[in-house]
Amino acid sequence: MKTEEDIKSILQELITKGYETEVAEFKEAKNQYDFNKLGKYFSALSNEANLKNKANAWLVFGVSDKDKFITGTLFRNNSSDLHSLKAEVANHTTARITFIEIYEIKAEGKRVVLFEIPAAPKGMPIAWKGHFYGRDGEELNALNPEEYNRIQKQISSEDWSAAIIPDAALEDLSEEAIQKARLNFKVKNVHLSSEVDQWNDATFLNKAKICIKGKITRTAILLLGKPESEHFINPATSKISWILRDRDNIEKDYAHYGCPLILSTEMVYQKIRNLKYRYITEGTLFPEEVDQYDPYVIREALNNSIAHQDYTLGGKINVVENEEGKLIFTNSGDFIPESVEEVVISDAPESKYRNPFLIEAMINLNMIDAIGSGIKRMFRSSDESSFHFLIMRSAGKRSK
Repeated sequence: MKTEEDIKSILQELITKGYETEVAEFKEAKNQYDFNKLGKYFSALSNEANLKNKANAWLVFGVSDKDKFITGTLFRNNSSDLHSLKAEVANHTTARITFIEIYEIKAEGKRVVLFEIPAAPKGMPIAWKGHFYGRDGEELNALNPEEYNRIQKQISSEDWSAAIIPDAALEDLSEEAIQKARLNFKVKNVHLSSEVDQWNDATFLNKAKICIKGKITRTAILLLGKPESEHFINPATSKISWILRDRDNIEKDYAHYGCPLILSTEMVYQKIRNLKYRYITEGTLFPEEVDQYDPYVIREALNNSIAHQDYTLGGKINVVENEEGKLIFTNSGDFIPESVEEVVISDAPESKYRNPFLIEAMINLNMIDAIGSGIKRMFRSSDESSFHFLIMRSAGKRSK
């Protein structure tokens, strides 16, 4: 929370620099102020802060709008009444978003109230009582369709996995995971094998496109982060659960794994009971042994669940194994292509991915294929094996 001196400095800056009118509003509010109009300004200022790429906006009571003179205000002079506005406003806004904080200060011996309003979250315009507001200069108006669409499209155009985590450092990554990543990178890039050994960790992570100019990304935490580093991506999670169920769908065993996912996937694979089957082919009396599941298929399904999950939903990946010989992989988010069948038939990479930065990193670490052939090979393998039965599901569309 900001100190009184911080707020006085902010007020002075708002007054002297004029600030951007779309993200600051001054009202005398000498005694009271209409609650419904206050809510409209909350919506408008929140939406405009988003569009102007600001962290917050300000509504100031006790300062005249035209000349910016400090007039003072008696609006909700009782402190508890004033701060109850947080809940009152939340009752009428999208997702119950309300003021970051409400500040009371003395300026020139007069009471001034500053409302700190958060910018609308990415992809979520903020409404007041079901209506969206914006500003044209200093005028309060309905949020125009172009601005509304611009906010809504922010999520689809933003790569969650590429975001830099300012407070994270190299020490938050697992040394064991980095070594595993180096080995995988050398398998994928044989021609760079001798050079990789000469790179320090920071150089390697940049070259493998896991970090950006030495800065830790969400992708780095997901794939290489220490278990205790998961908090950096909160409210997203880095979790894989393996669950074994009997014929009655009752859990017999389970295990949970988190960061670093480059190591956790190996542990999940070890949990899956990949039994050996013997069968005799025509023309011979000698049995052949085959795995119940093609290891490639398990790897591809698991790593694709990681690569294509919608982490903004806060879900986890589930691998459910049952005694009927089924493996079910589930992650959060719609399947971006219209269907798995379309992917198999087209046999080409998708033109759009949910987590481009994460996917490129996983390609560089030899975790997934780069040319869109992985899913097709999975289902070809499934067709050729009478023992193999796999289901992939998302929180939205399903494919079998």
